[in-house]
Amino acid sequence: MSALIEARGLTIQRPGSHETVLQNVDFRIGPQEIVTVVGPNGSGKSSLVRALLGHMPLAAGRVVRKPGLRIGYVPQRVQVDTTIPITVRRFLSLPRRISDDVAARVLTRTGVQGVEARQLTQLSGGQFQRVLLARALLHDPHLLVLDEPTQGLDQPGIVAFYKLIEEVRRQTGAAVLMVSHDLLVVMRASDRVICLNGHICCEGTPQHVSTAPEYRALFGAGSEGTLALYQHHHDHDHDHDHDHGHGHGPHPHHHHAEAP
Repeated sequence: MSALIEARGLTIQRPGSHETVLQNVDFRIGPQEIVTVVGPNGSGKSSLVRALLGHMPLAAGRVVRKPGLRIGYVPQRVQVDTTIPITVRRFLSLPRRISDDVAARVLTRTGVQGVEARQLTQLSGGQFQRVLLARALLHDPHLLVLDEPTQGLDQPGIVAFYKLIEEVRRQTGAAVLMVSHDLLVVMRASDRVICLNGHICCEGTPQHVSTAPEYRALFGAGSEGTLALYQHHHDHDHDHDHDHGHGHGPHPHHHHAEAP
């Protein structure tokens, strides 16, 4: 499986200092894969994302992108200036104008159809995150990158957002790279989890990572118990994903992927 984006020997230093944020990280994500990066605060999660997007200088290593790769990006919680009136429809046309049909299509895909005339400041946190996701989908990305996309949402909102991400992957075929601290639910949508703490501590399927000593050392010995509730069935045959009910409620399912 050819990678959409790949990092080799990635080392990043904090801007203006020689302090190493990430050391010798190898990373790749393939077509239609959902990969989640978890780790404590200051572990380098957002730095990894910025480096992959080309927004951060590398101290060592390199990032290789598939030619013609289109990336849709949902940043950490965006602050909207409440003194500037801007509708959802206008926001979707910044910086590049889009048609009403395209706007309606992406808003419907993310479950907030009909909000075009609403002011951004009138949206709930969950609606706003869905509008940001809709904007990221405008140009049919091969890869969606979401940096802490559920900050500020309550638990039902977080679960609903991750179910939406699974549905978007199924509908569009886009791969998804997420940075998250929502350990309780993040694993249910992931094909592969990478645990980061200045370097890659462990990676693999949700089951594999949740029982790894390195993961338990970072997040507590009881943390793997929260994940079992949210593991879901994967056949890893994405052409036949339509045959399986991805994301229909947090029921305990057996995870058929094998730990590496």
